[in-house]
Amino acid sequence: MLKASDIAPAPGIQTVGVESVAALADITADAFRDDPFNRWLFGGFDPMHRTFANLARHIYAANGFCQILQEDGEGRAATMWLMPGDKPEGSPLAMLQTYWGLLASGGFGALARGKAAGDAMANHHPEALHAYLFTVGVASAGRGRGLGRRLIQPVLDACDSTNTMAYLENSNPANQRFYHSLGFERMELFHATPESPPLEAMQRQAR
Repeated sequence: MLKASDIAPAPGIQTVGVESVAALADITADAFRDDPFNRWLFGGFDPMHRTFANLARHIYAANGFCQILQEDGEGRAATMWLMPGDKPEGSPLAMLQTYWGLLASGGFGALARGKAAGDAMANHHPEALHAYLFTVGVASAGRGRGLGRRLIQPVLDACDSTNTMAYLENSNPANQRFYHSLGFERMELFHATPESPPLEAMQRQAR
């Protein structure tokens, strides 16, 4: 089963931890600024940025596997993963801080939508052990040059060599072709609430 140590280093790609929470949040929020599901969920850029920072700090950089692709010393793309067996939540205090940040920046509506989204995503995760791609984002200055693929491919190669399934939720229909090209297939569409844009649960079997 896949471990972080199975993922081969690649030029320009840096594995990062909690010291890089600000960079992870900056890149990811920029990338998801116009994403239909995240626009619905957060209602604005500030709550989106603040929540991505808290999730990176308390879950993905703390428990999982995060990488940043740099060009000329600038972060252009970022991923946040959980490897099989990684803890998918923070401490009760950490999650309280995350939800409080969402309430303070987005109001009660964003808090309710965030809770509904989190519950729906958890309910649709595969039961089998898998590598979970929470986010891949390319900053506006880096788009259109294949940086997302460069960032994801070494992890998928390691999934293949360790016979590990990968899973994600696609929140933007415009990205479906990209994920298909990487070997992901639709499992189902689901909604966080009846009025939310859909999330597309996608799975990739090892090759």
